[in-house]
Amino acid sequence: MQVESTLFTHSKYRSELTRPAPFLPMSRKEMNKLGWDSCDIIIVTGDAYVDHPSFGMAIIGRMLEAQGFRVGIISQPDWSNKDDFMKLGKPNLYFGVTAGNMDSMINRYTAERRMRHDDAYTPGNIGGKRPDRAVTVYTQRCKEAFKQVPVVIGGIEASLRRTAHYDYWSDKVRRSVILDAKADILVYGNAERPLVEISHRLGAGELMADMHDIRGTTVIRKEPLPEWSGIDSRKIDQQHKIDAIPNPYGADDVGCKNLSGPTDEKIFDNDAPKVITVQPPKPKPWEKSYIQLPSYEKVASDKYLYAHASRILHQEQNPGCARALFQVHAERAIWVNPPALPLNTDEMDGVFDLAYQRVAHPSYGSEKIPAYDMIKTSINIMRGCFGGCSFCSITEHEGRIIQSRSQDSIVKEIKDIQGKVPGFTGVISDLGGPTANMYHLGCKSEKAEQTCRRLSCIFPDICGHMDTDHQPTIDLYRAAREIPGIKKILIASGVRYDLAIEDPRYVKELATHHVGGYLKIAPEHTEKGPLDMMMKPGMGSYDKFKELFDKYSQQAGKKQYLIPYFISAHPGTTNEDMVNLALWLKAEKFKLDQVQNFYPSPMANATTVYHTELNSLKNVKHTSEHISVPKKGRQRKLHKALLRYHDEAGWPMIREALIEMGKEKLIGNSPSCLVPAESRQEREALRSKKKLVTKDDGKGKKAFTRFSADQFDDRKQADGNKGGTAKKAGGANKSGQAKPAQSKGAQSKSGGQRPVKKNAWGTTPKHQR
Repeated sequence: MQVESTLFTHSKYRSELTRPAPFLPMSRKEMNKLGWDSCDIIIVTGDAYVDHPSFGMAIIGRMLEAQGFRVGIISQPDWSNKDDFMKLGKPNLYFGVTAGNMDSMINRYTAERRMRHDDAYTPGNIGGKRPDRAVTVYTQRCKEAFKQVPVVIGGIEASLRRTAHYDYWSDKVRRSVILDAKADILVYGNAERPLVEISHRLGAGELMADMHDIRGTTVIRKEPLPEWSGIDSRKIDQQHKIDAIPNPYGADDVGCKNLSGPTDEKIFDNDAPKVITVQPPKPKPWEKSYIQLPSYEKVASDKYLYAHASRILHQEQNPGCARALFQVHAERAIWVNPPALPLNTDEMDGVFDLAYQRVAHPSYGSEKIPAYDMIKTSINIMRGCFGGCSFCSITEHEGRIIQSRSQDSIVKEIKDIQGKVPGFTGVISDLGGPTANMYHLGCKSEKAEQTCRRLSCIFPDICGHMDTDHQPTIDLYRAAREIPGIKKILIASGVRYDLAIEDPRYVKELATHHVGGYLKIAPEHTEKGPLDMMMKPGMGSYDKFKELFDKYSQQAGKKQYLIPYFISAHPGTTNEDMVNLALWLKAEKFKLDQVQNFYPSPMANATTVYHTELNSLKNVKHTSEHISVPKKGRQRKLHKALLRYHDEAGWPMIREALIEMGKEKLIGNSPSCLVPAESRQEREALRSKKKLVTKDDGKGKKAFTRFSADQFDDRKQADGNKGGTAKKAGGANKSGQAKPAQSKGAQSKSGGQRPVKKNAWGTTPKHQR
């Protein structure tokens, strides 16, 4: 997509700001040294301030500084009161609020909603230095500190909550975060372009209340923008296909093939003057057009409508043809403008060539910041991802159009690392981004790129318009290796192997020069059902990549290995799928240590499937197929245990599930078995454990998290018993009378057998089949 360079064409807001600050100020003392009496913009962030282009606050801060604005930073403030939010004084233009590089809830809680006690983005790796739902909390404190100052929210947390969304931690649909936070405007995606426009318009005296038409933003309104035409979302997505792609060039009769009429040479007779009428092109159907999504109240109560709204939102992510979205929330509504246009190569170079110190702010002293240590010698070479994996939200945040830097800019940054990073050893830890090998890849057809609404450019197959030539990446690797003082260039970002096998030259270059013994790739699963729900390629691509990787590693005289990553408990995964994956892992002699259960992050397609149990990757109707979703704790534990089939702690659980599934043949000591039979030591340990429980005369207590809905039930029951209403064996009904206890073979109310129920593993017990 050809985009005009506009990011650095603005006149500086303050012409006297000719030199960048050593660090963006975090205190009044630093402001005084710079000769500032106030900041124009103050960024509030949940991360420690590291002046490095991998940290959002540094990129945005330095970008706005280059535009001539005085930018200050409030990092990880005490949110219990407003004091920390006032320490730099009142900003002249606005507060910019972000939770940081990570969503604050994902940063704080595991996939099982258990609290983490560390934080890689905090000095000393200490957890708890940012609040839950940090964007909302920080915004409210900013408003409390300076009521009249506008607040702009952004970053990954705000970006993925721009519409009504399912919230895994509270297990409900929540409103757009702009309403909960009471912010003035929400910026989604990579924010350079919309933030530069907002800042200069505010600096020119325009009110933020009038800025409702900026791409890449979400605002609060009562009605759609005037002169925009709307359409109900249910009229778009009802025929099992997306509406037809119109001609992006306007009139359909443009082109030589449609010329008709006389071809006689008299048509060119200069003696016969003719009137030529130039018809203006037809307006593109997505311009000044919006889609009305079902209201928050409807999507919160109807899972079919939620799945439908999610599907529409994901179809409207192409900046070339996306329409605005309008969603009512009670008496107000949110207006989501189309995504910002991607940065071109010159603009990307300009952003990454800014005056970063590449180290943490001096106020942290010698305290380690683990996230910085991990990336201090790595380089972002591109943004965006056209893979469209359903469990990932990168596309919804950064877009699917790849934005690449020039080779010269990247080489310059490597030299910058040599001069600025303390203790640099000559090893670059990564040249990558969301994916290692999408650098300068994109659509070969400008028309197709502008109008395409596919969720992925490479699933189920690689699009015919997609350029898979990896030569720019190969050239970059070679240029980086030739820099004096550089000993090794490693590739740590995940390689998209289904793309790599389209260009074996890349696999050869990678295996020969850029692998430090192990290479990470992510097949995620082996079975077709889960892979289709993940929108990932089949194992045939993995096998072909492994064959090429082993071949070129051997030619280079190196022993190198692939490290595959897998996800357990993903929507669409059955127990049978996980057993087959475990058998594959055992056959391939993989023993995984760190494994991950599916984590439903906001706005991901797979999160919609998790919540609704409907296949939102297809047209959604009340007749849509229901998807198997491992939600219960025991089934999620089983799936994770199967990934770690070699860990004896999970063997009892795996054996029980295999017996229930009728797969007893997989229990034993033969090579074809998954887990060994129960040993005498295990039986004795289990017997001792049962004796301890009987002696204690009590059951093991459930481990609660702050999200457990029933954590006070035992206390309530105890309080009830204190009142003298002792419950009988069968419990009590609403009238307070004891219910008769039923025997094991009791009949149901209808007089027939009890309905067959699935067990904790999500399967029907064998004796009930």
